[in-house]
Amino acid sequence: MGNGKRYVLVLDSQGGGIGAQLTKLLAKALPEGWELLAVGTNVNATAAMLKAGAGQGATGENAVIFNAARADIILGPIGVILANGIMGEVSPAMAEAVSGSPAAKILIPTSTCGVFVAGTEELRLEEYLRQAAEKALALMEE
Repeated sequence: MGNGKRYVLVLDSQGGGIGAQLTKLLAKALPEGWELLAVGTNVNATAAMLKAGAGQGATGENAVIFNAARADIILGPIGVILANGIMGEVSPAMAEAVSGSPAAKILIPTSTCGVFVAGTEELRLEEYLRQAAEKALALMEE
């Protein structure tokens, strides 16, 4: 912050598959002045997002808390806002940091956390990811 950059934060856990796919969709299309940050709840998730093209990456609870506070846009599976979400990989402190961040949040609905969002269409994961990336890029242009 203070350097004129704006940040889009991709969060993920477990193997980082959702985060890696979001990173691929966003990395090459970022407008001038935006930086893509990848934060994983574990090293495998972070590594997957870095391999997919993220500019910077970090791992763990403190990385989630720190980067959620400085992000302008946050993307990830819906479990990143749930205490003990994603099989316990999301700590209550992580969930609070993400849900309490002033950043715009674009969440991917997944049923793995037992959360169902009424009114969402039943789509393939790839379509949710494409829509999420399009929404994030549209927000970056505002």
